[in-house]
Amino acid sequence: MWRARAAAASCVVCQNALNGTHGTRRKAVLQKMCFVSQSIHHSRYPISKFQRLSLRTSVQQFSTLNRYPLHKFKLHVKYGSQPHRNFWLARVASRLLKLRYIVLGSAVGGGYTAKKTYDQWKDMLPDLSEYKWIVPDFVWELDEYIDFDKLTKALPASEDLMKLLPDFDKIGESFGSLRGFFAPGYNLVSEVIGASDLLLLLDSSRETAFRATDQGGENDKQYKKVSDKEKVDQLQEELLHTQLKYQRMLERLEKENKELRKIVLQKDDKGIHQRKLKKSLIDMYSEVLDILSDYDASYNTQDHLPRVVVVGDQSAGKTSVLEMIAQARIFPRGSGEMMTRSPVMVTLSEGPHHVAMFKDSSREFDLTKEEDLAALRNEIEVRMRKSVSEGCTVSAQTISLNVKGPGLQRMVLVDLPGVISTMTSGMAPDTKETIFSISKAYMQNPNAIILCIQDGSVDAERSIVTDLVSQMDPQGKRTIFVLTKVDLAEKNVASPNRIQQIIEGKLFPMKALGYFAVVTGKGNSCESIDSIREYEEEFFQNSKLLKKCMLKAHQVTTRNLSLAVSDCFWKMVRESVEQQADAFKATRFNLETEWKNNYPRLRELDRNELFEKAKNEILDEVISLSQVTPKHWEEILQKTLWERVSTHVIENIYLPAAQALNAGTFNTTVDIKLKQWTDKQLPSKAVEVAWETLQEEFSRFMTEPKGKEHDNIFDKLKQAVKEESIKRHKWNERAEDSLRVIQHNALEDRSISDKQQWDAAIQFMEETLQSRLKDTESVIEDMVGPDWKKRWLYWMGRTKEQSIRNETKNELEKMIRCNEDHPAYLANDEVTTVRKNLEARGVAVDPCLIKDTWHQVYRRHFLKGALGHCNLCRRGFYYYQRHFVDSELECNDVVLFWRIQRMLAITANTLRQQLANTEVRRLEKNVKEVLEDFAEDCEKKVKLITGKRVQLAEDLKKVREIQEKLEVFIEALHQEEK
Repeated sequence: MWRARAAAASCVVCQNALNGTHGTRRKAVLQKMCFVSQSIHHSRYPISKFQRLSLRTSVQQFSTLNRYPLHKFKLHVKYGSQPHRNFWLARVASRLLKLRYIVLGSAVGGGYTAKKTYDQWKDMLPDLSEYKWIVPDFVWELDEYIDFDKLTKALPASEDLMKLLPDFDKIGESFGSLRGFFAPGYNLVSEVIGASDLLLLLDSSRETAFRATDQGGENDKQYKKVSDKEKVDQLQEELLHTQLKYQRMLERLEKENKELRKIVLQKDDKGIHQRKLKKSLIDMYSEVLDILSDYDASYNTQDHLPRVVVVGDQSAGKTSVLEMIAQARIFPRGSGEMMTRSPVMVTLSEGPHHVAMFKDSSREFDLTKEEDLAALRNEIEVRMRKSVSEGCTVSAQTISLNVKGPGLQRMVLVDLPGVISTMTSGMAPDTKETIFSISKAYMQNPNAIILCIQDGSVDAERSIVTDLVSQMDPQGKRTIFVLTKVDLAEKNVASPNRIQQIIEGKLFPMKALGYFAVVTGKGNSCESIDSIREYEEEFFQNSKLLKKCMLKAHQVTTRNLSLAVSDCFWKMVRESVEQQADAFKATRFNLETEWKNNYPRLRELDRNELFEKAKNEILDEVISLSQVTPKHWEEILQKTLWERVSTHVIENIYLPAAQALNAGTFNTTVDIKLKQWTDKQLPSKAVEVAWETLQEEFSRFMTEPKGKEHDNIFDKLKQAVKEESIKRHKWNERAEDSLRVIQHNALEDRSISDKQQWDAAIQFMEETLQSRLKDTESVIEDMVGPDWKKRWLYWMGRTKEQSIRNETKNELEKMIRCNEDHPAYLANDEVTTVRKNLEARGVAVDPCLIKDTWHQVYRRHFLKGALGHCNLCRRGFYYYQRHFVDSELECNDVVLFWRIQRMLAITANTLRQQLANTEVRRLEKNVKEVLEDFAEDCEKKVKLITGKRVQLAEDLKKVREIQEKLEVFIEALHQEEK
């Protein structure tokens, strides 16, 4: 097709020249045509010897590629006779200004002439179709990208070409003087055309091959016939050396470009501070993926945005391939053990410095320093272990890492845990299934590029990942296959053809877009990226696989792999990103409609905004604790403290002291017991009561409803804040010591100053004794069962034990009536007497039951007597002032209760001061700290602030943010394409 179009184009030029010439002979017209067209289409007209030499030179130097070693050539131009023209000096001056058209005309004419001659010589050349793989694929598809019809129509007419050609006979001397000026351009063209000779010979279709060489200044060529094998070896060697030569040149230019970009990016107007760069495309795209990784998709809004998913068997070399692409040893290393425990999303982008940074951290790791590399590897390992839950081996939580550096290919890669076939000791039972589910979740994305890593040093039959990839992408439209450890494979594999079958996609039951063979080191974790790259290039340069045509040059090295993956990634991004943006736009509309229908009067507050609102409410409630009145604090503290210590006062102080026979013994016993109580139990009990009171008041403010403004969505959060704050709060340790001194001084005071205090003590004593008497009677009623009234009215009966206790109670009451001053404890002979009396009536009773019943009976008897004595002391304040001189009335028990009452009041006042001045403020500080900790803990917020409304608002916010960022990214992508 190409030859036909080229021939047609040449003929069109000739026809235009004939049709457009008037008043001249035909032979003269043909003399002005291009040499190749004149020799091919009009061979009956003679051409000169010099024209033949020019023809051969043009054919030999024609090529379509310019990537091979170039040779110099000499261009000889000579035309036939031309009619004489006047004013030749003016024409020479005008044509000298248009010498650039000479180069253009010569290139176009020479190209078509060489192509025409090439078609004639093609039948004479050997058939080397088996070696077409040496030539890049785009050469064979050139006619699909170049429209020769349009090119033919675009050529100027012959009249225009004739006008553009100057009179070379008369300007030869002038042209010779300018020859040195155009020498570099001629040399460049000659090198390009000379390099194309190699590809012309590779496309030959005959059994013999010829090679043309220049003979100094002579234009004659000598052809040497060689065997096919020698020719292929020679061409292969030249191809490899040429590729390596230009590869080194490209690396040198890239290195220089990196240095220049560093200077440009780091230099601002003053040359001191770093210039603020516009956010790159890949960074914008990475932000979208980071938001999606945190997005709690409860409304089936799974994204299909492109990513490069790196999958492979364990220890197949996934991490090493990623490090070669990132140009840094950034991942933790391990020998045969599982190192990748969670997905790691690596965003590669170009930047002035080779650095890495986590998305949730501001620290930059300098990848050119070994200390920072070690710290980065350690940080990745720590994050992986934290992401793994207890009892698990792997986690689906994604770790996001940004890597920037000069010359890095822009893309987003996700390194997944290696696929395993057997679980070892120490692994969770579901490790294998979890890895498969994580891999499938990423590969099910129809726009994900699957980078399948296969270890070339092991048997292909042991591969697990190939079956998994073939299931996810059976057509291979988004899969790139990478064979690692090719150096080991070349040494160990008995049949090298097996490697060729793998790279050609004939061995594994899977299809792929491309197949690559790479070498990622010698197995030493201390190797640098530069040394690995040099080793890889040296290996492939000397590899028999490449020399024996088992591997193609564009299928080897990690550099070619990186370029191919980046191209596939951005192609997929351009094809799918707008569709995904439309999908998120539709999701946003659905969520907004749902919110308007369900919550028309509420603002769309997400979880973070709701947390801030709840935080302000909680802080307001804590501050309200300081507004509690002192009277309220003291009443609560005094009442609660007496409830806690009343039993001890009655049972351990008042009752034992009341057994004394005189007032001196009573007061002595009371003073001793009060001193012991104050030193050991009372201060700690008072602090405990104060702390519990503070908790109750704090809980009351936190939980009581606030009317219509109350939002029950904050209840869990408030409860958690309350519990955690109380757990962290500790009362001042020195409070007990100061409180002990105050309480001891209060209890030592016995002076009642006025009648009002006396009456208050009488009332306090009476209320306490009545409360105790009521409790005692309730206990006795439970012991002996219902009385005769309840048995007749409510049809209730007594149990056998209650009947025995009732008989025992009646017998003990008889004993007390006989001796109302009986001591508090029964003697053993009295217990025996009671037991025998009961046995005489047919009631068998245990001595322990008798003593237990006696304790309650005597307690009731004592409390009734104490109440009677309290009534007598109502008018005893006069005798108290006279110290009960000349009076039989003794009211020392009233003084005891006054001392207790005064101690309670002073203690309550002291505790109130500690609460208001110290503990409330410390509690408020603890609440703030708890709220700050909860604000940083995202998992805690998700657990405490839940509900359909929260989830809907959260999804709506995320979808809006994703859609907006996608629109910005698409706009920037279109601008870059323009």
